[in-house]
Amino acid sequence: MGRVSQQQAEENRRRVVETAARLFREKGTHLSVADLMKASGLTHGGFYKQFESKDALIDEATAHAFGELTQLHAAGLERHAGQRDEARQALIDNYLSVEHRDNPADGCPAAALAADMAREPADSGARRVYTEGVGDFAAALADEKADQNADGLVRLSTMLGALVLSRATKGSPLSEEILDSARAALIRGLREPSSSS
Repeated sequence: MGRVSQQQAEENRRRVVETAARLFREKGTHLSVADLMKASGLTHGGFYKQFESKDALIDEATAHAFGELTQLHAAGLERHAGQRDEARQALIDNYLSVEHRDNPADGCPAAALAADMAREPADSGARRVYTEGVGDFAAALADEKADQNADGLVRLSTMLGALVLSRATKGSPLSEEILDSARAALIRGLREPSSSS
């Protein structure tokens, strides 16, 4: 057997990171290296040629998932020609949709990885990447006029909480009611002037 070329090694690494980003959001970070590599179509032994440890992969996969979220928001801004409120409304509509609820593997890493990150050591790379991603997402949701931290964090907390509760109650009418109620409240909040002084 010949050695893997540098280009093939980079492609293999990219495939593992993308697969891990999806599977961690869908199933959690407790997934075994063997299962991740199998899902990537690669051998278990090849993992340690690419990554120092599973923790290193969790860090990289978390960053990749938040990068996808950032790209989604940027594409929304571009689609709405820089009209921030319209882009945020579209983001809220998409985030609090049945499709997003039913597809955690392709969805928001803030919601999908929250329980896993709460169990990570406070100084872990994954926790740092997750915290930065949450902060960036909250800033993207904030009003330019209002206190960005408070405003964006309230929107993000409402969206994330509604999504998690909707997933936990999936199969009951309450699940969609949670999504609908949160979406209506957030969009109403976008249209009303900030009450903070």
